[in-house]
Amino acid sequence: MNALSLALTDSRTMVRRNLRRLRRYPSMTVIVVGMPVVFLLLFVYVLGGTLGAGIDPGGGRAEYLAYLVPGILILAIASIAQSTAISVAMDMTEGIVARFRTMAIARSSILTGHVIGALVQSAIAVATVLVVAVLIGFRPEASIADTVGLVGVLLLIAFAFTWMSVALGLASDSVETASNLPMFLVLLPFLGSGFVPTDSMPAGLQWFAEHQPFTPMTESVRGLLAGAPDGGDILAAVIWCVVLAGASFLWAQRSFAQPARPAKA
Repeated sequence: MNALSLALTDSRTMVRRNLRRLRRYPSMTVIVVGMPVVFLLLFVYVLGGTLGAGIDPGGGRAEYLAYLVPGILILAIASIAQSTAISVAMDMTEGIVARFRTMAIARSSILTGHVIGALVQSAIAVATVLVVAVLIGFRPEASIADTVGLVGVLLLIAFAFTWMSVALGLASDSVETASNLPMFLVLLPFLGSGFVPTDSMPAGLQWFAEHQPFTPMTESVRGLLAGAPDGGDILAAVIWCVVLAGASFLWAQRSFAQPARPAKA
């Protein structure tokens, strides 16, 4: 077998290892998937009437639900970052990576396993939010082409955030630190267009909301779900994802090349 075949085989093994970890510790997946669902129900049924009327005169919960779902989908993907960072930090601080480095396996496969495992979690989170949204009345208007584009955009967003969470996990000196570092990814969607239009915000906050990455990502998903995609938003979202993924990948590779931290007693 050549080096590429060995790397693919090792990566498959590491992916299987991470998927088994998800099955062994389902509580983490339930928590990170359940939080966006709770936010969806909370905002729709507690605040939806008022916010829906503010977004669309004469509107209500149904209109706000259609506006809210894209932001919740992005929040669901961002929420996975916390469990991914924790998983990476556990490997780095509990000695398993040091053991892997003594074995004849492709080093790239270790991070590949975490990345693909996180993408699976993201897919579960997105699917769960969409199912709950449809059950409470959400009706997307996306065509087949829009749906394909939506899957592509969500996958790219998840890929970028996954590499960022891997990098944050590698940079953490403990599992506790890793659980806190990605919190900004959960907070930033609230400071974008995910929950209310940016033009309803104060001037300074509005400028920040319009120039941070979550707003074009959210608007891209919103347009695709509504069957009216905006090329400018999609282009901005793709650029942000490529930049974030590339920078995070380089950061992760550099951190992973450092000597493994000793296992904690």
